[in-house]
Amino acid sequence: MRKTRIICTLGPASETSETIRQMISAGTDIFRLNMSHAKHDWVREIVPRVRQIALEAKRAVAVLLDTQGPAIRTGPVERNLTLAVGDALEITVRGASASLPNSITVNYDDLIDDVSLGDTILLDNGVMQIRVLEKRDNRIRCEVLTAGTLSSHRHINLPGVHVNLPALTEKDLADVALGVEIGVDFVALSFARQRRDLDELREVLRKGGSNAAVLAKIESAEAVSHLDDMIRGSDAVLIARGDLGIECPMEDLPIIQRRIVKHCLRFGKPVIVATHLLESMVSNPVPTRAEISDVANAVFEQADAMMLTGETTSGRYPVECVKVLDRVARRIERSGGAGYAKEAILEDVRQKTVAAAVSLANSLARSKIIVFTRHGTMARSVSNLRPERAPIFAFTPNEFVYRQLALCWGTHPVRIDFTDDPNATIDAAEGYLRAHSLIQPNDKLVVISDARAGSSLVDCVQLREVK
Repeated sequence: MRKTRIICTLGPASETSETIRQMISAGTDIFRLNMSHAKHDWVREIVPRVRQIALEAKRAVAVLLDTQGPAIRTGPVERNLTLAVGDALEITVRGASASLPNSITVNYDDLIDDVSLGDTILLDNGVMQIRVLEKRDNRIRCEVLTAGTLSSHRHINLPGVHVNLPALTEKDLADVALGVEIGVDFVALSFARQRRDLDELREVLRKGGSNAAVLAKIESAEAVSHLDDMIRGSDAVLIARGDLGIECPMEDLPIIQRRIVKHCLRFGKPVIVATHLLESMVSNPVPTRAEISDVANAVFEQADAMMLTGETTSGRYPVECVKVLDRVARRIERSGGAGYAKEAILEDVRQKTVAAAVSLANSLARSKIIVFTRHGTMARSVSNLRPERAPIFAFTPNEFVYRQLALCWGTHPVRIDFTDDPNATIDAAEGYLRAHSLIQPNDKLVVISDARAGSSLVDCVQLREVK
């Protein structure tokens, strides 16, 4: 059984029912909706299809809604601007007229207040760099540092600059409301900069009656500077290496990725590695060797999940991409992991009970961990400790928890009804595992559950041997 989860972004290349069915069969655990491009009618149509296909496949498959976030972009230009090193480029705000031949507008009027003289502004996903020379009369005069051609609506990055954009734009709020309506399992906040951004999203979700988990997308230098607080304030973390690699020095990106994975495991939060994992497979049927090494590194670091973006939205080989991730993950998992979970913080008695169970499973050959959970907390705690060999079978009566556990490393969710008698529930779970050939005689079952002590229930760890 593969331990590392696979997330795929839906789009034109993957939206048919047959392709979705094949991607689930190949190993997809979560489907992502990219609200930078997805239309509401399309979302309302495709999510029920995903749910139905997952039901037919008898698989826990979750849905992740990814907000567009407060992106800063250039405005429209009548003609593409061809710029050479040393050229002057003007950025106007608040309706100011152009005073230079090379002049552009932006969708963020307060840009002139946020940047300082000498700051570097990155255009078109970092392809072009300009330096701020002067701010006057709602115009920012800049010097071009790297040559290039600038067209309309290009993305702007401001590394190291705090911007006063809202955490959730009007579009984001409308998209989140849609997510609440259709019952998505996760919502990712793009360009989250501080913990209060995540708190704001969580409040919106709860007011709407949604228990969707909040994912912090780490994609700016500012978010990295608040990393531990961001992790604590989230339900999970997504390492968005595209914008992060633009905002931070490229040589620092692998170090930042490793640091985020380590800290997420330390604080007990699932972590996702995303962007450019198999970029060449947008057009090629096989990945490059460098991409295989990148995927292998994420698996070795024991990230909970890897996420495909353009590879499955517009690429020619969406199903093959899933198969590659599945194949590489299975092989690398057999060779061991980085062991960062050894630094996990155990804050309460329940977490320490779980740690004792994982330690017991690690000491036994042919062990399996069975955990019973109503809200997913115990199962996530087991997953976070990264058992060395034992798979985790998480039984829950809650359909929503069943899907959310699809994100957790090494965890195989099963939905069953619980009874008032804990022993009867354990017997039912063992019967399920037998019926599906997931356990064999002489397997050691480490069971984490409730046990009746007089008139009350207490947390309990049992060791059972399959007869």
